[in-house]
Amino acid sequence: MEKKNFITLVLGTVAGLVFALGMCMCLLTEWNMFNVGVGCTAVGFISIIATIITYRKMSGKAPIKVNPKVVGKIVYAVISFLVLGLGMSMIMAFEGMMLWGIIVGVVGIVMILFLIPMCVGLKDNK
Repeated sequence: MEKKNFITLVLGTVAGLVFALGMCMCLLTEWNMFNVGVGCTAVGFISIIATIITYRKMSGKAPIKVNPKVVGKIVYAVISFLVLGLGMSMIMAFEGMMLWGIIVGVVGIVMILFLIPMCVGLKDNK
């Protein structure tokens, strides 16, 4: 494993865990830690952005230029993950919504899968 990939793996894992813990603090009222959760979520989000910047710099790639195409991909990704999260919430939190939750969750997963050709593209092996 290359050094840049290992560093990205560690940074991304820690950042994702901090972000997820912050979200749990915000959303689980039993914990009574909403304000701390907001701060933890912000730190996790900033860490995720720092991980992306660090990886691109270590790979020798140019910074991401913000244009309408990039913004569209980000908006599509956010909507896709929200649809998946809605399906999971329907399954876990709402009684009698198991079937609809599974359907919405699968739609969210398919939407996320469409991100791969949108971001990476499809190429022929010739």
